[in-house]
Amino acid sequence: MAAVTQDTAVSTGRFTRALIYLTLLLFALFYLLPLYVMGVNSLKPLSEITGGNMMALPSQWTLDPWRSAWSTAQIGVEPTGLKPYFLNSILMVVPAVAISTIVGALNGYVLTKWRFRGDTWVFGLMLFSCFIPFQIVLIPMAVVLGKLGLAGTVTGLILVHVVYGIGFTTLYFRNYYASFPTELVRAAMIDGAGFFRIFWRILLPVSGPIAVVSVIWQFTNIWNDFLFGVSFGGTSQPMTVALNNLVQSSTGVKEYNVHFAGAILAALPTLFVYIGRYFVRGLMAGSVKG
Repeated sequence: MAAVTQDTAVSTGRFTRALIYLTLLLFALFYLLPLYVMGVNSLKPLSEITGGNMMALPSQWTLDPWRSAWSTAQIGVEPTGLKPYFLNSILMVVPAVAISTIVGALNGYVLTKWRFRGDTWVFGLMLFSCFIPFQIVLIPMAVVLGKLGLAGTVTGLILVHVVYGIGFTTLYFRNYYASFPTELVRAAMIDGAGFFRIFWRILLPVSGPIAVVSVIWQFTNIWNDFLFGVSFGGTSQPMTVALNNLVQSSTGVKEYNVHFAGAILAALPTLFVYIGRYFVRGLMAGSVKG
C-alpha cells in the first residue's frame, strides 16, 4: 500500500513538473513571438510583407534590408543608416559604464566600511536620485552642459549617464558590501593598509558578481536610452535616435523589412551583454547577511 502511494506521489509530481514546464514554454514562445516576426520579416522583400503573411517564412531570402539599415545612404544632409551612430553609442556606453561602476563601488565601500557622521543621509539622497524621472532633469542638465561647453557631444552624454547611474551602482555595491565581514577591513587597517589598498586588495577581488550586475544594468539602460540622446546628442546622437530617424526617413511606402532589421541591429548589443543568470545571481548575492 505504501509503495502504491509513493508511486502515485511520484507520478503526480512528474505531471505537475511537466505542466509547469509546458506553461513556461508557452509563455516563452508568446514572449518571443515579436522577435520571430521581426527576424523573419527582416529577411523578406517588401512585397512579401505587404502582400503576404507576416508569420510565414520568406519565399525569397534576402539580406538587402540589413544592408539598407546599416548603410549610410543620404537623404538631404542626414545619414539614414545606423553605421555612423553605432560608434557614437560605443564611445558613449563604454566610458559611462566603467566610470559609474567604479564610482559606485567606491561609494559602496565608503558607506559600509568607512562610516562617517551623516552617511545614512548621504546614501538616502543617492537612493532618492534613482527615482527622479528623466524629464525633470532635462532643463537643468541642458544648462549645465551648455555652461561646460559639452552640449551636443559624446562627452556630454557620458557625463549625463554617469551622473544618473551613480545612484543605482552605489545601491548595488552598498548592499553587497554590507554583507562583507567588517573585521577583515579592520584587521587590514591595523596592519597599516590604507583606503585604496584595502579596496583594491580585499573588496574588489570579491566584487565580481555585483560588478557584473552593475555593468549589465548600466549598459542596458544607457544603450537603450532615447530621451537623453535626442535631447543632448546634437551631431553625436546614439543608436536609438538613429533608429527613430531611420523609420521617419521612409517616404511613401514604409520599408518594414528595413525597419525590422534596424531594430534588431540596435538591440543586438544588449542581447549579447545581458546574461540573466549572472544578473540574478549578483542581485541575490548581497540580499542575505551571514
